[in-house]
Amino acid sequence: MYELNLVLVEPEIPQNTGNIARTCAATGARLHLVEPMGFRVDDKKLKRAGLDYWYLLDITYYPSLDAFFEQNTEGAFFYYSTKAQHIHTEVRYPERVYLVFGKETAGLPEGLLRQHPDTTVRIPMISEARSLNLSNAAAVGAFEVLRQWGYPSLLTEGSPRSFSWNET
Repeated sequence: MYELNLVLVEPEIPQNTGNIARTCAATGARLHLVEPMGFRVDDKKLKRAGLDYWYLLDITYYPSLDAFFEQNTEGAFFYYSTKAQHIHTEVRYPERVYLVFGKETAGLPEGLLRQHPDTTVRIPMISEARSLNLSNAAAVGAFEVLRQWGYPSLLTEGSPRSFSWNET
């Protein structure tokens, strides 16, 4: 059984977290939020970015990164960082995976990255760019995993709403 988990460590910008929540809701991924966060969960900007998909979301909160790891011991963990040596498309994602992203201003803790060099991955970009927006990076990572898995349980044809390409 496939299980995709997106982990945000100390997210700071509510709109990014809301956008990632919407990606999780649309793909069936679980969202894990590690405190402290730079906003309250009832923040209007967070809710607005997630739109009306909150009821589809499977979300868990943790008081610290240590608490997250204590409660999630099974599965493979991949750490997204601009400092990584491996490209996110070069690794094979197993059936239960956690994609871990750091806060917008600092990324993941250096010590954590040093502990996991083989599972720290990057999204390629030009050298002049500092980084991608967090919500874009999470979507890129999530959809690479889903692509490798063949988009299990996701609609790959047709439309969730009635629509015809032939309508004028």
